[in-house]
Amino acid sequence: MYDTPLILKFDDIDAGMLPLVGGKAANLGVLTTAGLPVPPGLCVTTEAYRRVTEQAGLEEVLDALAVTAAGETRALNELAGRARELVLAAPVPADIADAVRRSAHGPVAVRSSATAEDLPHASFAGQQDTYLNVIGAAAVLDAVRRCWASLWSDRAVAYRAANGIDHRAVLAAVVIQEMVQSEVAGVMFTANPVTGRRREAVIDASPGLGEAVVSGAVNPDHFVVDTATGRITERRLGDKRLAVRSLPGGGVEHVETGMEGACVTDAQIRALAELGGRVEDHYGSPQDTEWAVDAGGALWLTQSRPITTLFPVPRHARPAGAGSAVAGAGRRTDPTARRTDRAAHLRSGGHAGPGGSGPVGGEPGGARIYFSFSVAQGIYAPITPMGMSAFRLLSSSAAALLGVPVTDRLDGAPQFAEAAGRMFIDVTGMMRSRVGRMGLPRVLDVMEARSATVLRGLFDDPRFSVTQRSVRPALRRLVKNAIRFRIPARAAQALLKPEKAHRRAERLGVRLRAQLAAPADATALERLDHVERILGTRAVPLLPTVVPGPLAGFAMLGLAYRLLGDRARPGELQTVLRGLPHNVTTEMDLALWHLATRIRADREAVSLLLGTPAAELADRFGDGTLPGVVDRGLKEFLAVYGVRAVAEIDLGVPRWSEDPTHVIGVLANYLRLEDPALSPDALFARGAAEAVLMIKSLSARVGGVRGLIVRFALSRARALAGIRELPKFSMVTILAAMRAELVTIGTGLTTHGLLDSPQDIFFLTMEEVRTALTPTPGKTTPEQNAPAPSEGRTPAASRQSTPAPSGGSTPTAPGDAAPPYPATLRVLVSERREDAARERRRRHLPRVLLSDGTEPEAVATAAPVDGALTGTPASAGSVTGIARVVLDPVGAHLEPGEILVCPSTDPGWTPLFLTAGGLVMEMGGANSHGAVVAREYGIPAVVGVASATEHIVTGQRITLDGTSGMVITA
Repeated sequence: MYDTPLILKFDDIDAGMLPLVGGKAANLGVLTTAGLPVPPGLCVTTEAYRRVTEQAGLEEVLDALAVTAAGETRALNELAGRARELVLAAPVPADIADAVRRSAHGPVAVRSSATAEDLPHASFAGQQDTYLNVIGAAAVLDAVRRCWASLWSDRAVAYRAANGIDHRAVLAAVVIQEMVQSEVAGVMFTANPVTGRRREAVIDASPGLGEAVVSGAVNPDHFVVDTATGRITERRLGDKRLAVRSLPGGGVEHVETGMEGACVTDAQIRALAELGGRVEDHYGSPQDTEWAVDAGGALWLTQSRPITTLFPVPRHARPAGAGSAVAGAGRRTDPTARRTDRAAHLRSGGHAGPGGSGPVGGEPGGARIYFSFSVAQGIYAPITPMGMSAFRLLSSSAAALLGVPVTDRLDGAPQFAEAAGRMFIDVTGMMRSRVGRMGLPRVLDVMEARSATVLRGLFDDPRFSVTQRSVRPALRRLVKNAIRFRIPARAAQALLKPEKAHRRAERLGVRLRAQLAAPADATALERLDHVERILGTRAVPLLPTVVPGPLAGFAMLGLAYRLLGDRARPGELQTVLRGLPHNVTTEMDLALWHLATRIRADREAVSLLLGTPAAELADRFGDGTLPGVVDRGLKEFLAVYGVRAVAEIDLGVPRWSEDPTHVIGVLANYLRLEDPALSPDALFARGAAEAVLMIKSLSARVGGVRGLIVRFALSRARALAGIRELPKFSMVTILAAMRAELVTIGTGLTTHGLLDSPQDIFFLTMEEVRTALTPTPGKTTPEQNAPAPSEGRTPAASRQSTPAPSGGSTPTAPGDAAPPYPATLRVLVSERREDAARERRRRHLPRVLLSDGTEPEAVATAAPVDGALTGTPASAGSVTGIARVVLDPVGAHLEPGEILVCPSTDPGWTPLFLTAGGLVMEMGGANSHGAVVAREYGIPAVVGVASATEHIVTGQRITLDGTSGMVITA
């Protein structure tokens, strides 16, 4: 009746069986097949769980969970409790019970293995239960039942809710593994989870079973090892006062220990690091492993899963074919499969230059510095795949202006890189250049000051010493482009007659509107050609025509600064830039304010805007049912500024002209402003008046000819500096026009059944869209030309429920019978939307990242503070907040942002992490369960802080530095 197996040995499990065996068992099967030292065992498959629970009556609970928010902790806990009771009460069919009993041979460890567990994007560390040293058939069956029920533990349900994982999609398998009676055991990360540095093994060890280290019940010995050389770079011994040991009749006990010295030898530490390197190479990504050494000295691996908290190292190459839209996200259906290319990438220090390969990141001269352009632009959400394609083309065009060769313009400039859907720039060359080192941080001082500080902190790193000392190459490029775009002449003209610079800016707008639209009768391929041509060759060269104006304005500001010297007090020159005219962004804000002023005269319209949700008003605007003054005013505003949006540099983001909800919300807020003195036009006028007075004051302080020059310079700065916003507005205008062209193409693909909506095109790349549109021999329709899903990816509907064939599956080629190709692009878009939604939950984005994975901010420790409590850094970052000391998690409550201070944590504590602003633990190491979850939730953490619950009291304001390991209490 049932063909799906109930029991599978590790030897029979491969990477494609995740839906059948869960994450933990899939990993153990892969490790076993690879010949790594894994204790033998087997898996009770998800088929057993499915059959046991299909009559348990979980539907009502699942329906309730689907509408319960992650923050509703009490409701989630109640539903989890009901689910556990139903699972434990469900009868176990005789064939399943017999199969489990027959698997019980000697002492075993019984562990949960859920289908949403040990995945590349969510580890689920400790969220389901483990039972150690289980002896006897009845005890094993009971442990299996409890593992099934632990899929519904409070912490597991809260974790799934926090990570947006569908409770219905998760099934439970159970691992039954031969028990290793370890003399010493622990946890090893094959990359440093705090600093991000790859190929650096971090090992925590303690006597007895590894549960003491994993649970955070002990302060373990801590070691850091350079995997490439085997050199132990850090050694910190813990007190190891507690050990977990097996009892003869089954179960475990906690015993006091008093071990002096290290519990592992240097030879064992190096052997562990070498084993970790083998595991990482096999998976092609850094791993979080558990290990044990038995009485005979044999080294065993008992678990391996991806480290989910590491930010991926940026890579230059485009994601291959129809791979994930989020670089580094991995293929979720095959988290355990070996990826040779990724392994090579890791062996090279994690850096990939043009074409996907590059120098060894850890070697002198080979390390790279990546600056996050996304963070600098204030864009924290992942950029859509089409938006990334657009920026690759724009970067190619910019590189061409600078004389930098580009192999393939779709790849972008050699310095362009991406990771986790964010844009990075490889600034290594600039940092090793005398000119770049002087200029880049100064530009960032204005643009993103913290990044400038981080980059200056790398000046003394010998890997990034200056090798290009001559200024001549940079000067030649500068002069060449200055002559090409007549920048000196136009700057001089702007100084003499600012109105000419303003007219030139107006003409730029006219030129843009004339060039941006494709012919109305253009085919889809012709429209795509037009988009690539505008972005790849036309857009960037337009901008230098308007740059001379603001360049001259800021040059005048610099001249005034030098002439004034110490006569200008701090902040006074900034006053000169208040209320700048000719600033397109300021003009936009004032235009919206003036619209609000007109609406005030219509009481009915005011009442409607103040009493109706913005989204509903946006729908009414689309239907044409808003009051006339609002409808006309919005149309006029959007005709000029509808190209803008929040996160507008992403071509994939809808413009205000498509969705005016945000604009309407701002308009309503303006209507709530009662004080005329605080109105935008009053503030602007006041700022402009203060600027004029400041110019008079500053020029008078100098007096004479110098004073006249200062007055002229500052007046020209005011007249020209406002144009600085125009280049970005012009670029946004270009992106909005290209977005409209792509929506038209997307409409055609939707008509042909390849996409569900025209907007889906933004989750594809330009290359993929061209593949879908280009006829090939024997394939004349878009359906037949659609790109196939990447290897290992399957339709979302089957991802969690149907086990893949042994060895994985081969994607069907276009034109074959199955899967039907109108569905393949839709599947790809759906997966990428899921990837993007998961990436939006990422708590921390690095400003600067090195090619070995190191985040410089995470290793720049603060100076010691007198009186500070010290411990082990466990999750990087700093937070100041109110402490709450909790000795027992049962019934405990944390206000959002409070810092949790506790003796130690096991998985039962983790629901408190959802609202915690930080974590301080008296016990545990950097690899303990509490530290792992803190990193996943993005909250700073320090562990191993002696007597923290005695020195800190609830309500006390403390500062926690998870990078240095300090807790400042005063």
